[in-house]
Amino acid sequence: MSPGDLDARLDAQQISDAERDGQALTRLLKVLKVLRGPDGCPWDKEQTHASLRPYLLEECHEVLEAIDSGSMDALREELGDLALHVAFQGELAEESGAFRLADSLDHICEKLLRRHPHVFGESAAENARDVERLWEKVKADERKGAGEAPPASILEGLPKALPGLLKAMRIQEKVAGVGFEWESVEGAVAKLEEEYAEFRQALAEKDRRAMEAEFGDFLFSVVNIARYLKVQPEEALRLTNEKFMRRFRQVEERLHAQGGDLATAGLDRLDVLWNEVKAQESA
Repeated sequence: MSPGDLDARLDAQQISDAERDGQALTRLLKVLKVLRGPDGCPWDKEQTHASLRPYLLEECHEVLEAIDSGSMDALREELGDLALHVAFQGELAEESGAFRLADSLDHICEKLLRRHPHVFGESAAENARDVERLWEKVKADERKGAGEAPPASILEGLPKALPGLLKAMRIQEKVAGVGFEWESVEGAVAKLEEEYAEFRQALAEKDRRAMEAEFGDFLFSVVNIARYLKVQPEEALRLTNEKFMRRFRQVEERLHAQGGDLATAGLDRLDVLWNEVKAQESA
């Protein structure tokens, strides 16, 4: 689809806003070129793709924190910081002659156009599941058109470094896309109960290798239920971590106010304080 065709899908305000965003990106790239230039910043001139990696990861997490906070001011600022690192990586690639940031942006635009034939083409999709199947079909057609051998598995391409819960979710989404899933969440719940029983058996037998394996199966089944319920397991666990830390800090505060000490308080006393904090939050 040509830029003109895209413009036909938008109103004048949307086109104007997109042009404004493009101007802002152009300004950011100009600033980077000055910073990396002969009279630029010594620190910026020393950076490489690899040296910026930890900062890029940090900015991704800060964007997530801004989203969690619900603050649009924080999100606006953090998205700018993240955009800087995207642009910085593009600038470094351009300097090495590898590619330009525009090449990356053109690539993702073309990919979006190809992989949304239900929006930009003649295909139809009634729900999100239909969209996922269309997406996978277009990907397969792209590989075939490029002369690439079909992947040995539909699970190829999942990043090795994905966190465990997120990777389990992506694995399950992939296989569900080809119909390998329970007909309803009840099947997933029954599987969870089966895995829990097997873990309890390994626990009773004090078999450490079996306990680890069965506990992994149990977690995998928990993630599958989350997928059916459209709950992000990584996010759910993060929220629980935050809740636990918040409550335990209040337990510590109460204990210290009573002249107690964590090292000698004991489980019974800490449990009483925990239940007090929990009851107060519930109220």
